[in-house]
Amino acid sequence: MNNLRIAVLISGAGSTLLNLIQWKQRGELPVDFQLVISSNPQASGLAFATENHIPTEVVARKEFASSQEHADRVFDLCRAHDVELIVMGGYVEHLAIADDFVNRVVNIHPALIPAFCGKGFYGRRVHQAALEYGVKLTGCTVHFVDNDYDHGPIIAQRSCPVFDMDTIDSLAGRVAELEQQLYPDVLTAIARQQVSICGRRVATLLGV
Repeated sequence: MNNLRIAVLISGAGSTLLNLIQWKQRGELPVDFQLVISSNPQASGLAFATENHIPTEVVARKEFASSQEHADRVFDLCRAHDVELIVMGGYVEHLAIADDFVNRVVNIHPALIPAFCGKGFYGRRVHQAALEYGVKLTGCTVHFVDNDYDHGPIIAQRSCPVFDMDTIDSLAGRVAELEQQLYPDVLTAIARQQVSICGRRVATLLGV
């Protein structure tokens, strides 16, 4: 079976990208990195792509008159690089999904959707909200991306406890450990054609 051809979209440090590269280098992730697109020309994560000989492009929203033009450029680049799946890794821009990429864009969110998600919920804000609400469980969610923030069909979730003594940093670290395992697991399932979708219901055969 051929590897899944992916593009990774980043905006900052690129920790998700680096994690996926490391899984690939260990022979544990059946993907080929076709392209890395950053919304930020100063994103430090671009260095991970360059070091690993992955083509890069910067597509900054401010350079386009509309969000649609911005999205068109992203998808045109992915088509040109023969990308099968777009993987969002800390990508902060809203992206209008092209018709031919419906259910071909995935994202990971550091909470159990539908909790603590939507516009404005990203990074430390998510963990702060979880702590302020007093939940006893949180985690991460991998989902298909549609045209609303954190709304697309859920592929897989993993949970972890929230302790009374937790800080934003300690909770973020625990959730990050889950993310580092779950995202590669989901991408492997997709690559092996072990993910199916019917409406909002997603079934997997890898136990993710």
